[in-house]
Amino acid sequence: MKSTQTIAVATVQQIAQTLKQQLTTIYPESEAGAMAQQVLEHVLEQNRVQLSLNQLQEVTIDQQNKLQTIVKRLLQHEPLQYVLGVAHFYGLELQVNQNVLIPRPETEELVDLVIKEHRNQQNLRVLDICTGSGCIPIALAENLKTEAVYGLEVSGDALEVAKANAANYNQPINWLHQDIFDDVQTIAPASLDIITSNPPYVLEKEQQLMRANVLDYEPHLALFVPDTDPLKFYKHIAVVGYSLLKPGGKLYFEINERYGQETCDVLLQAGFAEAKIVQDLFGKDRMVRAVR
Repeated sequence: MKSTQTIAVATVQQIAQTLKQQLTTIYPESEAGAMAQQVLEHVLEQNRVQLSLNQLQEVTIDQQNKLQTIVKRLLQHEPLQYVLGVAHFYGLELQVNQNVLIPRPETEELVDLVIKEHRNQQNLRVLDICTGSGCIPIALAENLKTEAVYGLEVSGDALEVAKANAANYNQPINWLHQDIFDDVQTIAPASLDIITSNPPYVLEKEQQLMRANVLDYEPHLALFVPDTDPLKFYKHIAVVGYSLLKPGGKLYFEINERYGQETCDVLLQAGFAEAKIVQDLFGKDRMVRAVR
């Protein structure tokens, strides 16, 4: 099956092999196979087990055309999640588009850390800063006993995505459309138990190390900070966080692995009682947890 035509009669098994072959031209074989599987599941509306049982089922011309449209976009390095309009995050199925970052596994680890440390508490008040798709506050609202959850985001287009995702899970998140560098007047001082943030932290000079599917499609507003001020967001959020958190409240950052200790120092200088680096599953300095 070439990109300019379809096969009149083809089975699920044949189509799966063809998709993988096409995608292998620009993606590693294992990644191409996984992508082909997800694309098939999406278009044929069958899960992995169903597809495995229906290997000899014929794929219609209409379905083949849909598959080829998707493959064309993938072969231009467009991320799979944007092409399908869906990203999976901590058990959630979230809408995504080019106005929001695609939620990452590292951010799931941040959410998991927060949930483990607060699962036995009641009436939690939570703020997520630079919320993007809303993945963090929605996941926390789904898994913790919360009284109020806030999501702050400067991009109105991103906030529309977050609102749609919260509505899908009937989560009444309080959305704040504002720049974190402006005063947060909606939330009373010393009223929050938890603040989370995955702010922009990729240095501009690191662009050359990034894959095309990230650099060409994901929003730079949510990714990059000036090389001259890599902790720009952390320094300001530390001050805001200290003001908004209750004594004993906790702040959780996702960080650039280069700046773990510097981020801790910023928090301690802002007045936090303690700050420590937490490594991800790959042993990289990926999070910082601080106590007010």
